[in-house]
Amino acid sequence: MTGLRYVYAVCRPFRSALQSQLKGVAGEPPKQLTHHGLVAVLSTVPERDFAEEPLRAHLEDLDWLTETARAHQSVIDALTAVTTPLPLRLATVFRDDSGVRIMMEAREDEFRRTLDRLEGRVEWGVKVYVDGEPAETGPPAGTGTAASGRDYLRQRRSRVRAHEDRWQQAERFASRLHATLSARAEDSRLHAPQNSSLSGASGRNVLNAAYLVPRAHSEGFVEIVDSTKDEDTKGEEAGIRVELTGPWAAYSFVGEEGS
Repeated sequence: MTGLRYVYAVCRPFRSALQSQLKGVAGEPPKQLTHHGLVAVLSTVPERDFAEEPLRAHLEDLDWLTETARAHQSVIDALTAVTTPLPLRLATVFRDDSGVRIMMEAREDEFRRTLDRLEGRVEWGVKVYVDGEPAETGPPAGTGTAASGRDYLRQRRSRVRAHEDRWQQAERFASRLHATLSARAEDSRLHAPQNSSLSGASGRNVLNAAYLVPRAHSEGFVEIVDSTKDEDTKGEEAGIRVELTGPWAAYSFVGEEGS
């Protein structure tokens, strides 16, 4: 094969076929390269886009990066449906098949340990947001200046307290939810809260966590999230929102345990 090798993931051999119409990065279907009983899932990609210099430039192009990440994820999702993949970083590229084999051999022990730990398990993501801000109101109409000023300050202090109480309530709820879900998962990771201006999600992110769950137990895990969503939130008035995503390949758990 001519061109460079773009590697999506490493896994053990699997029997189920990937979707025949599946396309990966650069529109190329993924293929398998077997070495020492492990499989690298890869596509052949053009040097004009994936050699070192053009790739560095492309990684600054948000549209190109988004399209590539979407294609990369589509292959990982397809693999997750039929096996337990160990996903590699976006744009992991090698010169040829020999380069891929050298990488696999150098990391063989690490790959085997991680695949043993992740076998039959998937990642679920849970985020908790607190929505909304206390409404801004001006001084009461139809009152004197001094009274208006005092009332305005009282209202402002009340809004600040309400705002702080809402955040604290959401953080307590998130802490309880994380403890509940961690007890039902084999492992968990707490990620930094997402910046709403970057993620596009509304509200303040107070929990951004990942949970490693046996595939066979996933239905029960999802039911726990659903049953816990409204606990102590007083419905929509509290402005607490729980978001569940997955099942994913275990991106958050591909490093050594506890890292």
